[in-house]
Amino acid sequence: MFEALIVPYRSTTRRGVIWMAVAIVVLSLGVGMRFLLLGAWPVMLFSLLELPLLGVLLAINLRQTRASELILLDPRQITVTRTDPAGRQTGFSLPTAWLQINLEENRGASRVVLTTHGQGREIGGFLHEPEKASLCKALQRAVHDIRHPVFDNPQLRGL
Repeated sequence: MFEALIVPYRSTTRRGVIWMAVAIVVLSLGVGMRFLLLGAWPVMLFSLLELPLLGVLLAINLRQTRASELILLDPRQITVTRTDPAGRQTGFSLPTAWLQINLEENRGASRVVLTTHGQGREIGGFLHEPEKASLCKALQRAVHDIRHPVFDNPQLRGL
């Protein structure tokens, strides 16, 4: 009935990150060489020290792009499968009979919470605020459609 694959927003692709890293390395080494030729050798040392830090931070950023949440809703249950950046999957299922989908707002931050039988679970934690609201509305609409199906029989339209 409903399926959504949620991934964290990243402003660039893997190729874009590589190009950005190459540009920063070239620029940093160029600045370092300029100051080395002027006799300010410590600047070159710091330019070389910042490059491994840049590599680690970009690697962490690229690793985070592997995280995702898959939300599947059928008439019996909602299933959420989370994949962490290392590729490990965890998941949970909640019955749809008493399922409530709420957008809880607290001090400017919101969370989409699935609740049934006193058991609440958050989904879409890495989404931005408008995306959380959109996910909440879409899930609420899908659950409503499951609970209130529309039967359309063309043979009975004329009666």
